[in-house]
Amino acid sequence: MTLLTRNLKPSHSTSAANDEPRPSTKTKISVIVPVKNEADNLRRCLPALAWADEVFVLDSQSTDATNAVAQEHGATVVQFQFNGYYPKKKNWALENVPFRHEWVLIVDADEVVPPALAMEITRRIASDEADGFYLNMKYYFLGRRIQHCGYNECWNLRLFRHKLGRYERIPAAPGSPAGDNEAHEHVELQGRVLKLREELDHHAYPTISTFVEKHDRYSAWEAENYDRFLNAPIPKGIGASKRIKRILKKLYLRLPFRPAIRFLYTYVLRLGFLDGRPGLIFCLLLSYYDFLCVAKRYERQVTRSDSQNPQLD
Repeated sequence: MTLLTRNLKPSHSTSAANDEPRPSTKTKISVIVPVKNEADNLRRCLPALAWADEVFVLDSQSTDATNAVAQEHGATVVQFQFNGYYPKKKNWALENVPFRHEWVLIVDADEVVPPALAMEITRRIASDEADGFYLNMKYYFLGRRIQHCGYNECWNLRLFRHKLGRYERIPAAPGSPAGDNEAHEHVELQGRVLKLREELDHHAYPTISTFVEKHDRYSAWEAENYDRFLNAPIPKGIGASKRIKRILKKLYLRLPFRPAIRFLYTYVLRLGFLDGRPGLIFCLLLSYYDFLCVAKRYERQVTRSDSQNPQLD
């Protein structure tokens, strides 16, 4: 893996969001934005990070205008070469990027840091009250915020002292289609953790095609790690709430008819019907995702069985 950096000139955004109050001086924080062919999303993401002292765009050899957009907004581009197994992108960055500051913020290209969140981050990291902070995400889908479906609260540890935190190690199998970035792995932090009040805007699924493409990859990762989630010990460092979710996942993976259960849970029990037609579509897509996980696990079992017992002509 090689580290290639470029110091680039900043530009000014004219978006309405930038007119809202932000930190008056650069906050001493390092931001990581993992990307691959994310030029369009970066045009929305990077202007909202102008308050941070340094921003690294961690790229996987993009073929679109990603590097040009990063250059336009003053980011430092770091190229990541995945060996197909481990480490993945974020853990590699935490080990190899030359951060100037002890605090790091992880922001995906399809996310936006609102001014109020930037102000709170600046204030809270200066207080020395914790070593890491959970951020809640506001999910947007088909033009509206999803406020139910189990997605009104989605806490992730994204802000922490980088020397104290690493993503849990779940290596990809060689040739896995799951990708080179930690999508569902959680940070294991050796230190104090609190929550931030302000929320992060997450435009994860601007189109249905985006949802299907991402979850095709995610379901391959879930199928690959099915036995691990079912039987492996749960890391202590991921936090109490994530540990509880992993315990529930161990139980959930044993249930029959999981796609139907997922739909009833999200649309009925978690009031997805209150999100209107986007909520119905979103819950059906979540059920489809569970179906893909089940089907791909079965596919792996059949493929493995066929390879171990080849038929003679």
